[in-house]
Formats: sequence, C-alpha cells, structure tokens
Amino acid sequence: MLKNYIALLLILVSSLRSNAQLLQEKKTFTKQNTLRGSITPERAWWDLTYYHLDIAVQPDQKFISGKNTIQYTVLQPHQVLQIDLQNPMVITKVLQDGKALKVTHEGNAHFITLKSTQNRGDKNTIEVYYEGHPREAKRAPWDGGFSWKKDKNGKHFIATSCQGLGASVWWPNKDHMYDEVDSMDISVTIPKGLMNVSNGKLKQIETNNKTITTHWTVKNPINNYGVNVNIGDYVNFSEVYKGEKGPLDLDYWVLSYNLEKAKIHFKDAPKMMKAFEHWFGPYPFYEDSFKLVEVPYLGMEHQSSVTYGNHYKQGYLGNDLSGTGWGLKFDFIIIHEAGHEWFANNITNKDIADMWIHEGFTSYSENLFLDYYYGKGASAEYVIGTRRNIQNDRPLIGVYNVNHEGSSDMYYKGANMLHTLRQLVDDDDKWRQILRGLNSEFYHETVTTEQIEDYLSKHTAMDLAPFFNQYLRTTKIPTLEYQLENGELKFRYINIVDGFAMPIQVEIDKHSEWLFPNAKWQTKTIKSERIEVDKNFYVHTKEI
Repeated sequence: MLKNYIALLLILVSSLRSNAQLLQEKKTFTKQNTLRGSITPERAWWDLTYYHLDIAVQPDQKFISGKNTIQYTVLQPHQVLQIDLQNPMVITKVLQDGKALKVTHEGNAHFITLKSTQNRGDKNTIEVYYEGHPREAKRAPWDGGFSWKKDKNGKHFIATSCQGLGASVWWPNKDHMYDEVDSMDISVTIPKGLMNVSNGKLKQIETNNKTITTHWTVKNPINNYGVNVNIGDYVNFSEVYKGEKGPLDLDYWVLSYNLEKAKIHFKDAPKMMKAFEHWFGPYPFYEDSFKLVEVPYLGMEHQSSVTYGNHYKQGYLGNDLSGTGWGLKFDFIIIHEAGHEWFANNITNKDIADMWIHEGFTSYSENLFLDYYYGKGASAEYVIGTRRNIQNDRPLIGVYNVNHEGSSDMYYKGANMLHTLRQLVDDDDKWRQILRGLNSEFYHETVTTEQIEDYLSKHTAMDLAPFFNQYLRTTKIPTLEYQLENGELKFRYINIVDGFAMPIQVEIDKHSEWLFPNAKWQTKTIKSERIEVDKNFYVHTKEI
C-alpha cells in the first residue's frame, strides 16, 4: 500500500500547478479561452507601466474590496481597453480623469470605453474599483484562488495562488503574460493583530483604529500571477547575503510559533542563492529583496515573495521524487520555487503554452543545486531518477492563444531534455555560461520557445531544431536500436522526428565513445561483446 501511495503522490506532483488541466484535455476552446489567452485588439494598443493595487481584506467575511490604479502608454490610438476580472468578483466603476467610464462585460473580460482621445505616446491612467468574495482555492496551488485558513492558534492564515487560472481571479488587471507591469505598489488593509506580506519591499505600516495597512513596493517588472497577498500571525527574521551584485536582503516571514524551527530550516535559502547565482547569474531582483513566506498550501514562485508550505521537511513533504536519496538533501519547495526567480520571473513565457520554459529549467535547477554541493554524479543520479515521473501523455508545448498549458511532463521531461543537452555541449564551463547568458540576454523579458531554441542553437553551435521538435513537440522518446554480432555493431534511431540525429555516448570495452546514429543503419567494428548506453542521455534502447 505504501508503494501505491507514493506512486500516486508522484503522479500528483508531476502535475504541480496544473490549474488549466481540464482545459488542456479539450480539443475545442471557447471565446472566453481566446479572450483570456490571446493578445486581443483591446490589449495590443496599450503598454502596461504601473499598478497600484489598494485593497481591504475582511477575513471573517472572506471579502475583498478596493481598486487598482493602472497606468499605461498608448502605442496606437484606440478607445476600448480590456481589463480582466473573474466571477464572482465584480467591477463597480472605472474612472479616468475623474470621469466614470462605460464598461461592457463579456464573461471574465471587461471592455472599457475611454472618453478622452488616446494619442500615441500618451501616458494615461484609469482606476478600476471592484469587490466581492473571490474564488476559494480548494486544493491550492493547483486550482488557485484565496486560501482562507486558520493557524493552530485559531488565527487567520490567508494566502493567494493563481498560476494558470490567472491573477484576475482576485484582482483586475491586464491578465496576459506577454505584458509585464514595469513597477507596482501593493497596499493591503487588514484587521489589527495580523500582518500582510506581499512582493517587493515594505515601505510603511499604517496603523488605524481597528486595522493596519501595509504598503509594499516592487521596483522591477513583475508578472501578474507572481503578485500575492499573505496574511497571518507573522514574525520576521532576516539576513544579508553577499551576492554577485552586492548585499541582498533575505527576509523570512513565518508563523510566530514556527520561528525557531524556521531559523534552522531556512538555511537552505542562502545555500540556494549561492548555487543559483553560480549557475544562472545574479539574482534578478536585488532592489526588491528575496523573501520566503510561510503559507497554508505547498508553495509558489511569487516574485521576491516565494511562498512556503513544505512543513519544514526535506524533499517534497518528506519524500524524494527521484527515488535516489538525493532528493532528501534539500527542501524541495525552497529550491524549486526559488529557482523560478530566474526561470518564470526573470525569463517569463509570453504564452502559457510555453510554460515548459518555467518548469523545465526550474526542475533542472534542482539537480544543479545538487551538482554545486554534492558533485556531478549526484546531480546526474537525481535527474535520471526523476524520469519515473514522466508519463509522455502529451507534448510539452500547449496550444497558443487560448491559455492552454502543455503536459505536466514539462517538469521532469523538460529537466531530462536539458540534462541531455548538457551532455552534447560536453563542456561544463561552457554550459554554465550558456545558462548565465540566457538570464542576461532575456533579463526581465517575456519570451517564446523559438527565442530560447534559437539562443541555445546559436551558443551551442548546433542545429537543435530536430532535438527540440523531438522532445518538446512529440511524446516520442528516441530509441537506439542496435545489434552486436561477431564484432560488428549495427545501430540506428527509431521513434524519431525527421532530421533527428543526436550523437550519443556509449561504453565499449570500458571506454567511452561517441556514436552518431540517425534513421539509417550504420555499422562499427568493435572488439567488445557488449555496449552500454550512457544513462545521461534521455533515450530508450532496444537490442535486436
């Protein structure tokens, strides 16, 4: 029974944050999917520059109200602007220059008709007022929304999570990944006796009669789903990390009764920062600090405000997802979710169909953490071990323009694809510079799969188009078919896309050699009676 339980757990983990899972299985999409997932004409004409989200949270009523001030630059003249907010939340009014504007509602998309002429280059502002009982997350972070919980002392313990589902589940915004706001302020009013922790740095705590208002400021571009509210009986401790760009504030916000436990357990955070700055380059948000914030669900990569709910255990809730033992050398949530600061928050997919960029690279970061502290062998064992989580049910890339994720295999199939690519580069210093270069080249940018492919092809000096077509766009795993007879080795690839001809290392008579298979049979004379394919390559083998 225990084995069956762990197997079920692994299947569950392989679909982390699959908020759009039901949509993914459909072969047809609705107009709402298109309004949510495409760059509509009512989104394309304006460039988002600043938000001020100013809300009051009433925990006893599970109710929020307030406004979002939205600043934008006009790219081309247009008079209708799309803002997204999901039912049952409602927009109560929209103002520009103090004048009420007409709002037409179409499901979760709301079209605002502007009165003043929108001239190219103008910098304008609207204020969107809203309120309601936001969707309650039933199984956060996978289905998303507000988590209204209580801690063991009976105090409110509240958090948001909304990847895939969209930030518009709880606040009005331009809810598409392609356009990140340049900077943001977050003001949250809550009852006295609680603390709210959001993104960026704390500017001020304003004390009122029965409430407090926390004011947080974000100085870097941020994606919508990365914005969060976390409310609880928090206490804070901190340290300063000497990073590649200078002093970096590491702040930890935990429930009051977990303070001493957290001071010991969160030592993985500076270790993470050291390893990832080595592999990926400087932490991308020095001006906004780095925080770990305890929450009542597993965790999420909210930018500069990484949420944590792994119960102060090593591995994933005390389990090793690789089955090798190496997964118990670190706290999975601290390492994985913080890895997203580079891949998801620094480099962000333009369309959620390319979410493998977030999850493949970040899952791969787990074994790079091991590589830094325990060596290349440990790293390889771990990532190879995670193959048991791969289902090969659907391609890693989803359907574009309808808010549709690819397969949950984007995690560990993505990681094993990158581990395989590292073998092809065959130079660890070069591989490290490629990873650091990605975070420099696409610093604070939204990207497409094609941009990542082109960058890797250029900097590896390889034509990687067939390689990516194979691993990203099909469920087929290359199979090296071979026959060894009378000192002659015959070999070829089967189960491959056109043009796939990945070199592969094999061990022959205790010596490592490269083979260069393709779809056609090739022969090689050898003196050994057996060969062994290097397990670092994510391929299957078939001896005939």
